[in-house]
Amino acid sequence: MPSNSVENPGARGTARQATTHTQSATGANPPLQIGILLPTREQAINGTYAAAPLLDFARQAEALGFDSLWAGDSLTARPRLDPLVVLSAAAAATTRITVGTAALTPALRHPLIGANMAASLSHVAAGRLILGLGSGFPMAETEEEFASVGASFQGRVGRLDEITALWRTAWRSGEDGEPAEFEGRFWQAENLDRLPSPAVPGGPPLWLAGSDTPKVLARAATRYDGWLPFLPDVDAYARAGRRLGELAAEAGRTVTPALYATVTVNADETAARAELEHYISHYYGRSLDQMRTIQAYAWGSAEKCAEWLGGYVRAGARHLVVRIGSLDPEPQLKEIAEVLLPAVRALDPSTTVGSTQS
Repeated sequence: MPSNSVENPGARGTARQATTHTQSATGANPPLQIGILLPTREQAINGTYAAAPLLDFARQAEALGFDSLWAGDSLTARPRLDPLVVLSAAAAATTRITVGTAALTPALRHPLIGANMAASLSHVAAGRLILGLGSGFPMAETEEEFASVGASFQGRVGRLDEITALWRTAWRSGEDGEPAEFEGRFWQAENLDRLPSPAVPGGPPLWLAGSDTPKVLARAATRYDGWLPFLPDVDAYARAGRRLGELAAEAGRTVTPALYATVTVNADETAARAELEHYISHYYGRSLDQMRTIQAYAWGSAEKCAEWLGGYVRAGARHLVVRIGSLDPEPQLKEIAEVLLPAVRALDPSTTVGSTQS
């Protein structure tokens, strides 16, 4: 989730896209949502690729009361099953729970293929879809991953913004008066009206997975429908959330402030940290001390982890995406649902981020 500078996508329809995907101003906070990450990466690390356990996990998460179900994306840097395929299966196996990517890297797919796959998934999910999007984690492995599919790592931030503009053009192209072509700096396309329209007019909400730099916040406030950081500092999150709210209000929009956080639940705090350390070393090839400077992590009892997450809720977070920091996450799922979820949900709503014009 990089914090690189913004590039001008040069795409038609940018002003229009900045006013879409907004919610009506109600003067109150939206309900707090709490989601869980599917263990697709964990499967890959364990060398046990299989769909059935993932679908069991999805059904269990829905039954336990989670609001959303998420899957990460990587081809060679941090390999796993494709999130759009997995979420299609998970959506078909559930009825209520929202499904989402945390986060999809659109540059790894041709934009038209990505637009088509996302529209298809929105139908399988019957509109229960959110796409968290990233331009590429700033690591050497990610640069190699981009090269493996012929994608340019340089300028990836501007490319992400342009791909999302193309997607939205494609998803609206069948409507009266909407263009069926796209002319951007990096991509040009015609006959977009031949692609299937998504289940939700205009397409699913698009969230920007990014940091708290001014340029990231400006992009999230004007181009995207949500902001999905993994900031390890609650105070920094609160400051960024307030700024995001100001920028969103200026643009006449509402942007969902979310959080991607990792927890390892165990009443034995020493054992919890050891398990998380083992997890991080296998996931990223780095230590917990290295990764916790850039990502949000907590370990210990479910009550302690709930209080830690509560700090972000009080700071304004309205949708939590929780990753279980374990290569065997399922045993922790029930305790997180039965102890952590109600404790976090019991917190008072935080300050509204952004507003919209009626």
